[in-house]
Amino acid sequence: MNEIIEREAVRAILLTPACEVLLMRIRAPGATKDWWITPGGGLLGDESDEAGLRRELGEELALEDFALGPLVWRRQHTFDWLGRRICQRERYFVVHVDRFEARMTDPVEAHVWQEFRWWTLRELEQAIEELTPLTLAGIVRRYLEQGPPCEDLAIEVREDESG
Repeated sequence: MNEIIEREAVRAILLTPACEVLLMRIRAPGATKDWWITPGGGLLGDESDEAGLRRELGEELALEDFALGPLVWRRQHTFDWLGRRICQRERYFVVHVDRFEARMTDPVEAHVWQEFRWWTLRELEQAIEELTPLTLAGIVRRYLEQGPPCEDLAIEVREDESG
Protein backbone atom coordinates (compact mmCIF):
# COMPACT_ATOMS: atom_id res chain seq x y z
CA MET A 1 0.00 0.00 0.00
CA ASN A 2 1.77 3.11 -1.20
CA GLU A 3 -0.77 5.56 -2.51
CA ILE A 4 -3.49 7.21 -0.42
CA ILE A 5 -6.77 7.61 -2.26
CA GLU A 6 -8.50 10.93 -1.49
CA ARG A 7 -12.28 10.75 -1.48
CA GLU A 8 -15.24 13.01 -0.67
CA ALA A 9 -18.23 11.35 1.00
CA VAL A 10 -21.65 12.15 2.42
CA ARG A 11 -23.56 10.35 5.14
CA ALA A 12 -27.10 10.58 6.49
CA ILE A 13 -28.20 10.57 10.09
CA LEU A 14 -31.72 9.27 9.44
CA LEU A 15 -33.86 10.51 12.31
CA THR A 16 -37.47 9.52 13.00
CA PRO A 17 -40.04 11.59 14.96
CA ALA A 18 -39.43 9.13 17.84
CA CYS A 19 -35.70 10.10 17.70
CA GLU A 20 -34.52 6.76 16.32
CA VAL A 21 -31.45 6.58 14.07
CA LEU A 22 -30.97 3.97 11.33
CA LEU A 23 -27.54 2.31 11.22
CA MET A 24 -26.05 -0.42 9.05
CA ARG A 25 -23.86 -3.17 10.48
CA ILE A 26 -21.01 -3.98 8.12
CA ARG A 27 -17.87 -6.09 8.03
CA ALA A 28 -15.03 -5.04 5.75
CA PRO A 29 -13.64 -7.73 3.44
CA GLY A 30 -11.07 -9.75 5.38
CA ALA A 31 -11.98 -8.13 8.71
CA THR A 32 -12.87 -10.11 11.82
CA LYS A 33 -15.16 -7.57 13.48
CA ASP A 34 -18.33 -5.72 12.57
CA TRP A 35 -19.21 -2.11 13.19
CA TRP A 36 -22.26 0.12 12.77
CA ILE A 37 -22.22 3.04 10.34
CA THR A 38 -24.62 5.66 9.05
CA PRO A 39 -25.79 5.15 5.45
CA GLY A 40 -23.97 7.03 2.71
CA GLY A 41 -20.72 6.87 0.81
CA GLY A 42 -18.34 8.38 -1.68
CA LEU A 43 -19.28 11.02 -4.21
CA LEU A 44 -18.83 10.30 -7.90
CA GLY A 45 -17.02 12.91 -10.01
CA ASP A 46 -18.48 16.37 -9.48
CA GLU A 47 -21.64 15.02 -7.84
CA SER A 48 -23.21 17.40 -5.29
CA ASP A 49 -23.70 16.34 -1.67
CA GLU A 50 -27.46 16.08 -2.19
CA ALA A 51 -27.20 14.10 -5.45
CA GLY A 52 -24.66 11.75 -3.86
CA LEU A 53 -26.78 11.18 -0.79
CA ARG A 54 -29.87 10.54 -2.91
CA ARG A 55 -27.96 7.96 -4.94
CA GLU A 56 -26.41 6.30 -1.87
CA LEU A 57 -29.67 6.12 0.11
CA GLY A 58 -31.45 4.71 -2.93
CA GLU A 59 -28.76 2.04 -3.39
CA GLU A 60 -28.30 1.15 0.28
CA LEU A 61 -31.82 1.54 1.69
CA ALA A 62 -34.23 1.76 -1.26
CA LEU A 63 -35.09 5.22 0.13
CA GLU A 64 -36.09 7.62 -2.62
CA ASP A 65 -38.35 10.26 -1.08
CA PHE A 66 -36.70 12.47 1.53
CA ALA A 67 -35.68 16.05 2.20
CA LEU A 68 -32.03 16.74 2.89
CA GLY A 69 -31.66 18.38 6.29
CA PRO A 70 -28.82 20.39 7.77
CA LEU A 71 -25.12 19.58 7.82
CA VAL A 72 -24.35 18.70 11.44
CA TRP A 73 -20.85 17.23 11.43
CA ARG A 74 -17.69 16.78 9.36
CA ARG A 75 -14.72 14.49 9.70
CA GLN A 76 -11.67 13.28 7.86
CA HIS A 77 -11.34 9.53 8.22
CA THR A 78 -8.35 7.49 7.02
CA PHE A 79 -8.73 3.72 6.79
CA ASP A 80 -7.73 0.60 4.85
CA TRP A 81 -10.19 -1.02 2.44
CA LEU A 82 -9.40 -3.89 0.05
CA GLY A 83 -5.67 -3.26 0.23
CA ARG A 84 -6.00 0.47 -0.35
CA ARG A 85 -5.44 3.35 2.07
CA ILE A 86 -8.33 5.81 1.82
CA CYS A 87 -8.49 9.34 3.20
CA GLN A 88 -12.17 10.20 3.18
CA ARG A 89 -13.63 13.62 3.96
CA GLU A 90 -17.18 13.04 5.19
CA ARG A 91 -20.11 15.40 5.67
CA TYR A 92 -23.01 14.24 7.85
CA PHE A 93 -26.52 15.53 7.16
CA VAL A 94 -29.67 14.98 9.19
CA VAL A 95 -32.49 13.46 7.15
CA HIS A 96 -35.87 13.43 8.91
CA VAL A 97 -37.87 10.33 7.96
CA ASP A 98 -40.74 8.24 9.21
CA ARG A 99 -39.56 4.82 10.29
CA PHE A 100 -39.42 2.47 7.30
CA GLU A 101 -38.16 -0.99 6.40
CA ALA A 102 -34.74 -0.50 4.79
CA ARG A 103 -33.78 -2.84 1.93
CA MET A 104 -30.23 -3.31 0.67
CA THR A 105 -30.41 -3.03 -3.11
CA ASP A 106 -26.73 -2.51 -4.02
CA PRO A 107 -25.01 -5.83 -4.91
CA VAL A 108 -21.55 -4.40 -4.11
CA GLU A 109 -22.59 -3.10 -0.67
CA ALA A 110 -24.47 -6.34 0.02
CA HIS A 111 -21.12 -8.15 0.31
CA VAL A 112 -20.15 -6.17 3.44
CA TRP A 113 -23.62 -5.40 4.81
CA GLN A 114 -24.88 -7.52 7.71
CA GLU A 115 -28.12 -5.88 8.87
CA PHE A 116 -30.06 -2.65 9.48
CA ARG A 117 -31.21 -1.51 12.90
CA TRP A 118 -33.09 1.47 14.30
CA TRP A 119 -31.40 2.76 17.47
CA THR A 120 -32.87 5.04 20.13
CA LEU A 121 -30.66 7.84 21.41
CA ARG A 122 -30.35 6.01 24.73
CA GLU A 123 -29.18 2.85 22.91
CA LEU A 124 -26.60 4.89 20.99
CA GLU A 125 -25.33 6.44 24.22
CA GLN A 126 -25.06 3.03 25.92
CA ALA A 127 -23.78 1.04 22.94
CA ILE A 128 -21.03 -1.46 23.58
CA GLU A 129 -20.85 -2.39 19.90
CA GLU A 130 -18.52 -0.33 17.76
CA LEU A 131 -20.21 2.66 16.14
CA THR A 132 -18.72 5.06 13.68
CA PRO A 133 -18.50 7.89 14.14
CA LEU A 134 -17.60 7.27 17.77
CA THR A 135 -19.32 10.51 18.78
CA LEU A 136 -22.61 9.77 16.96
CA ALA A 137 -24.75 9.84 20.13
CA GLY A 138 -23.34 13.26 21.05
CA ILE A 139 -23.90 14.59 17.53
CA VAL A 140 -27.55 13.48 17.61
CA ARG A 141 -28.13 14.77 21.17
CA ARG A 142 -26.59 18.17 20.32
CA TYR A 143 -28.80 18.45 17.23
CA LEU A 144 -31.95 17.52 19.17
CA GLU A 145 -31.18 19.95 21.99
CA GLN A 146 -29.62 22.85 20.06
CA GLY A 147 -30.68 22.43 16.44
CA PRO A 148 -28.26 22.69 13.53
CA PRO A 149 -24.85 24.24 14.17
CA CYS A 150 -24.78 28.01 13.66
CA GLU A 151 -21.09 28.22 12.84
CA ASP A 152 -18.60 26.60 10.54
CA LEU A 153 -18.04 23.05 11.65
CA ALA A 154 -14.58 21.92 12.67
CA ILE A 155 -13.35 18.72 11.05
CA GLU A 156 -12.65 15.79 13.34
CA VAL A 157 -9.62 13.87 12.08
CA ARG A 158 -9.41 10.15 12.74
CA GLU A 159 -6.96 7.58 11.47
CA ASP A 160 -7.76 3.91 11.82
CA GLU A 161 -5.06 1.33 11.77
CA SER A 162 -7.26 -1.51 10.61
CA GLY A 163 -10.21 -0.04 8.77
